Amino acid sequence: MIYDRTAESLGNIVHLEHVNTRVPDQRLATLFYVSGLGLTRDPYLMTGIDNMWINVGRSQFHLPTGAPQRVRGVTGLVIPDRAALLARLSRVADALAGTAFAVHESATYIEAVSPWGNRIRCHEPGPAFGPVQLAMAYVLFFVPRGAAAGIVRFYREIIGAAAETGHDAEGDFAEIRAGADQTLRFHETDRPLEPFDGHHIQIYINDFGTPHRVLRERGLITEESDQHQYRFETLIDPQSAAPLFVIEHEVRSLRHPLYARALVNRNPAQTNLRYAPGRDALPWSLPLA
Repeated sequence: MIYDRTAESLGNIVHLEHVNTRVPDQRLATLFYVSGLGLTRDPYLMTGIDNMWINVGRSQFHLPTGAPQRVRGVTGLVIPDRAALLARLSRVADALAGTAFAVHESATYIEAVSPWGNRIRCHEPGPAFGPVQLAMAYVLFFVPRGAAAGIVRFYREIIGAAAETGHDAEGDFAEIRAGADQTLRFHETDRPLEPFDGHHIQIYINDFGTPHRVLRERGLITEESDQHQYRFETLIDPQSAAPLFVIEHEVRSLRHPLYARALVNRNPAQTNLRYAPGRDALPWSLPLA
């Protein structure tokens, strides 16, 4: 048997752990992310009324209270049972009336828009997303025309990530491997971009020190959080040092205490009226084919 060993290489980013956007109303956030999407509030951490962590398989949304923030793109999830998802979103529609909440259907996904305009694209499980039935599969950002090649160079040369350019019906993009079955995608657009509002993504990387040294030498580190974490915001072209896009990265080492923390994921089909013992949890993975 001959195997393609290169297919197993992740590059330096081993996991996309969370997307963080502030929300002004925890009640409306609960209606959208928990009741509507069918996700799970973390029962152990951030259980007060000023922040909420929402579990999605092995990843999370972090939703601290504050002025609303919006990802300049789309977050892609894998969620099983399209019909059940549509039914849940329909049930919260009246309670979310008067907000930016919306639901758009396509042949391959359902896009649910949060009360503050964050676009969540929900896909059913399939080979394109690996052996998972509940996951944060990707975050897609819209970037200026001509930025994709430089963004690939940034992630390859500074972060050490596996990255490549691509082209589809909408144009050129950069695709960065951010875990076994996770990606960051930066899609070029001619549309004006909204100003960056401070939201962030969080990644775990294996070689923690080398990217930090290079980022520091280029003046790109924005926060020295602690021994296990730092932050940067600006993606540059390593060849010209020209800024290409701004999105805050919270970068953690594999020694961070929260790395590989087990997350609780509930089965949203379970109810007190039609309760089935032993079916409270929803496994995030699927059996390997």
